[in-house]
Amino acid sequence: MANEYDVVVVGAGTGGYVAAIRAAQLGLKVAVVEKQKALGGTCLIWGCIPTKALLEHAHALKVAQGAKEWGLTGIDGAGVGIDMVAVHARKDKMVSGLTGGIEMLFKKNKIEWLKGTARLTGKQGVEVTLHDGTIQSLTATREIIVATGSAPRSVPGIEVDRKKIIFSDEAIHLSYVPKSIAIMGSGAVGVEFASIFKSYGSDVTVIELLPRLVPGEDEAVSAELERTFKKRGIKVMTGSKVTSAKSGAMGVDLDVQGADGKSQKLSYDLLLVATGRGPVTDGLGAEALGLKMDRGYVVVDALFKTNLPGISAIGDVITMGGPHYQLAHVSSMEGILLAERIAGHAVQPINYDHVPRCTYTEPEIGSVGLTEAQAKEQGHDVRIGTFPFRALARARMAGETDGFVKIVAEKKYDEILGVHIIGPRGTELIAEAVMALRMEVTVEELIKTIHAHPTMSEAVGEAAHAAHGAAIHM
Repeated sequence: MANEYDVVVVGAGTGGYVAAIRAAQLGLKVAVVEKQKALGGTCLIWGCIPTKALLEHAHALKVAQGAKEWGLTGIDGAGVGIDMVAVHARKDKMVSGLTGGIEMLFKKNKIEWLKGTARLTGKQGVEVTLHDGTIQSLTATREIIVATGSAPRSVPGIEVDRKKIIFSDEAIHLSYVPKSIAIMGSGAVGVEFASIFKSYGSDVTVIELLPRLVPGEDEAVSAELERTFKKRGIKVMTGSKVTSAKSGAMGVDLDVQGADGKSQKLSYDLLLVATGRGPVTDGLGAEALGLKMDRGYVVVDALFKTNLPGISAIGDVITMGGPHYQLAHVSSMEGILLAERIAGHAVQPINYDHVPRCTYTEPEIGSVGLTEAQAKEQGHDVRIGTFPFRALARARMAGETDGFVKIVAEKKYDEILGVHIIGPRGTELIAEAVMALRMEVTVEELIKTIHAHPTMSEAVGEAAHAAHGAAIHM
């Protein structure tokens, strides 16, 4: 049959397109249904890639503004500004290059892309409404993969008008630098945009309901980020709640209730709502089919099987009764594992305790494993090793000396339980820690691992020495 495939993937984000490519590599006939004009999903089009491109522009601006210190001539550092038209042009060029690359990989692996929306019609059936209005019925003889991802969500009482009160989808395309912006939420999205807009020249306020910034991180990392944010002039309001937000011609008026219970009225040009993301399942027909759901998420087991044979799900759209991170690299690994399972390979569940968590602020945050508080809650006899970047020659050369590496280990077996980095190249340095946890490395083994000099990675080695009370350069 022309419309019969081994695997039909619904959604071409970092989970769906990777699952499709891996399945095709393993000899399966694959079709992908994607409604967007390009492949790659949130990560490539609205998330990871464009935001990090904006952050790279912020770094370039910082260097140019410090031209005199860097010995750069022909640049008036004080007069350097940002051209948002040029910034977006470069950002969009990178995004289109990467999404086009995925399209080439689809052609290389003979994956068919159906441009439209999908509805599940049975354990093997998918009905696709193409953009031209025609309908096709597909059959998946082995598996349907639901990889529809997530979308920004607001909180009760806050109406997003996408003009003055916006989500990250709008923030990524702003054609101007707002004079002032309030950001609701201090997860990765919130603090990354805080860093971007402050670098570009906005007055920035971060409003967080919980007692500290990046509340999922180690408490020491949260404290350091708040310190560096305040040093940069970013206002931080933790333990605070936006009770109302009204958009008008001049901007947005907020009522904010502080940790002391008192309310104050504040006004900004823009309000960015960065309070999390919810699953995208509208129109999928999941409930009608009897797919088990939980608050809109598709319920799966450790190998991504749903309650219906022949239907699996991966990525931001799933819940599995335990920790599950809405991260591109998690979705991609899930896609690979699932494709291999469908192809008959022996696979093992992902250890979500070993997922690296990266936040691309200034300074960067990279973490993996247990925080100090979590380790103690689990009953470990904890030892800590911390080393500051200001003591590193490489960090001083780069002019980026804020932050530290913190190692959480247990005393009896010397096993590393978690590593938490805030500082220059933190999102790159965390890879060594991920491998250390996966291989059940001890602090002693990390001490004996030679770290090249002068590099940022020396901070990891020095933190290991510090955990044994023997840091060399501190």
